[in-house]
Amino acid sequence: MKYIGPPSFIKAVQALSLLPGVGEKTAQRLIFSLMKNPSEKIPTLTNALTELMSHVRLCSSCFGYSEEVQCPICTDHHRDQSVLCVVEDPTNVFAIERSGQFHGLYHVLGGVLAPLDGIGPEQIRIGELMKRVEASTIKEVILATSPNVEGDATALYISHALEGKSIKVSRIAQGIPTGGSLEYTDQYTLGRAITDRRLWA
Repeated sequence: MKYIGPPSFIKAVQALSLLPGVGEKTAQRLIFSLMKNPSEKIPTLTNALTELMSHVRLCSSCFGYSEEVQCPICTDHHRDQSVLCVVEDPTNVFAIERSGQFHGLYHVLGGVLAPLDGIGPEQIRIGELMKRVEASTIKEVILATSPNVEGDATALYISHALEGKSIKVSRIAQGIPTGGSLEYTDQYTLGRAITDRRLWA
């Protein structure tokens, strides 16, 4: 039988491999790196993770990650309080913030509609979104769900729910990324790029 390491090493590799995007080889490299200076690296990592789990919660307003009752974005009065960007997951907030192009508020749904998996409007925060819109001065809702079947269905459901509320509803642009090649673009993305085409300015 091929030797692949002590049981504790194997257990650590298997635990890291559970993380999205981390395969067995990547997990092994990370564990090897930690073991080179375990007295320095491992306590730092475990302390940081323990602090993360004990301090981070969901913001009471947008449901993004926060260490306070409300996150820094929701309490920043310099941001545009009239524009609300609806996303699926707290990680989407980080992605949009990195772009530096959005200066409004967020609402995190916590998922998308997926009837076959038993996920309906009651399982994600659509009801909270409606209450938030009604109780505030929101003038525009940007639907920034993923450009796939579930994301589109969720965006469509929300847009219908917002009808008659005098609120502008927009959808993030979708299509071929800058520098992309038509030859290697999937049919769904290419189809959306054609459908959502705009006039050349």
